[in-house]
Amino acid sequence: MTLHPADESFANHLRSLLPAEVLRPVEPRYLSEPRGRWTGQAGVLALPRSTEEVARLIRAAGTKRVPVLPYGGGTGLVGGQVMPEGPAPLLISLERMNRIRGIYPQENVVVAEAGCILADVQSAAGDAGRLFPLSLASEGSCRIGGNLATNAGGVGVLRYGNARDLCLGLEAVLPNGEIWSGLTRLRKDNTGYDLRNLLIGSEGTLGIITAAALKLFPQPGSQGTALLTVRDPQAALDLLALARGQVGEGVSAFELIHRQSFDFLAETLPHLRQPLDPVPEWSVLVELGLSGGLDAVTALEALFEAAVEAELVIDGVVAQSEAQRGALWSLREHIPEANRRIGSISSHDVSLPLSELPAFIQRGQEAVSAMGPFRINCFGHLGDGNLHYNLFPPKGRDRSDYAVQATELKRLVHDLVHDFGGSVSAEHGIGRFKTGDLQRYGDPAKLAAMRAIKTALDPAGIMNPGAVLA
Repeated sequence: MTLHPADESFANHLRSLLPAEVLRPVEPRYLSEPRGRWTGQAGVLALPRSTEEVARLIRAAGTKRVPVLPYGGGTGLVGGQVMPEGPAPLLISLERMNRIRGIYPQENVVVAEAGCILADVQSAAGDAGRLFPLSLASEGSCRIGGNLATNAGGVGVLRYGNARDLCLGLEAVLPNGEIWSGLTRLRKDNTGYDLRNLLIGSEGTLGIITAAALKLFPQPGSQGTALLTVRDPQAALDLLALARGQVGEGVSAFELIHRQSFDFLAETLPHLRQPLDPVPEWSVLVELGLSGGLDAVTALEALFEAAVEAELVIDGVVAQSEAQRGALWSLREHIPEANRRIGSISSHDVSLPLSELPAFIQRGQEAVSAMGPFRINCFGHLGDGNLHYNLFPPKGRDRSDYAVQATELKRLVHDLVHDFGGSVSAEHGIGRFKTGDLQRYGDPAKLAAMRAIKTALDPAGIMNPGAVLA
């Protein structure tokens, strides 16, 4: 079905329906994405202040068959927030819809509009004596609507789950302009199809999330962090099992870090102090969050002793203060920045069954090395099986020198992930960058069902065309 650009005639039509301040000039920041792969386009930029204004925008776009591009914080890494080709879209940013509509400490629920910055939701929860555990490197700029639209992950998935697991209810505008008022705070609601989980992870292709009821948790009474040297990834997995055996669900995060991460940090961000000398080949960053009068630092020290006795841990450091905890986490949080400064040839956000991770890492090293002297930075959320497996040029070379190999390297890694029963998109989504991967590796029945759902809800194809389904 033919779509039409959001041109001046369409803009004039919107001005007759909405307050003048809703439409804004298109600024360059709305047309870029963090990895610099594409420059987007937008015919009209709208900053609505209410769900009803979003609905008016969607109804107008549907009537005129104008593509709609939802925009959150712009931090997505697979191009879902930019539209480089096709008719210039109506870009809808929900940044002005940033109210905390309500917080219910006894229910452990906060209701937030989609334009709320993640860090602000965390802060609102903290002010009420609660924890909102979704935690990402971009939490100071990403927005809740985008987090839900992409089913964001982060460092706390091991204990608390993805964004999907943290959501009770949604308010959203569907492609026909109707408002779905599903903003329930219920823990149990078994009344038919689950539209909430259909919209979460749909990347704006089935509607625009405007508000969410989100789960809160008690704040841990004691937190502790340690950076521990392990022999190899198998030892890291064995350490995870030991940690969960000792403190159960008190393990909040368990991050695997390869030496290459620390080398990149030293090369690009030398002001960050690295606590282990010599730098280990493999290490894990462990976070415990305990309650009931238990002391997390004491528990970590006991874990360290047991792991050394079991020959799983070679060395390590247990943070003895909040400043030391912050310094350890700062290292982990700056790894993506160091990667960007080095410049990857091909980056991969993959997940695998936990027991397959050591073999995948070994096979991946062998396969990539057979193609050239590339540097592999393998790090990520070992506790939930999510690795960021990124390939870089040899030191002294630039990624542009290997541009012709980028597609082949990506295919090699993703084929290997698929062979191990994994996913080529763990927490970043599909966007526009991975539509071909979804087609190549996706189950045919699932893809057919996805297209049927898209056609049923968005028959004109106006919602984020080109994202998720090519």
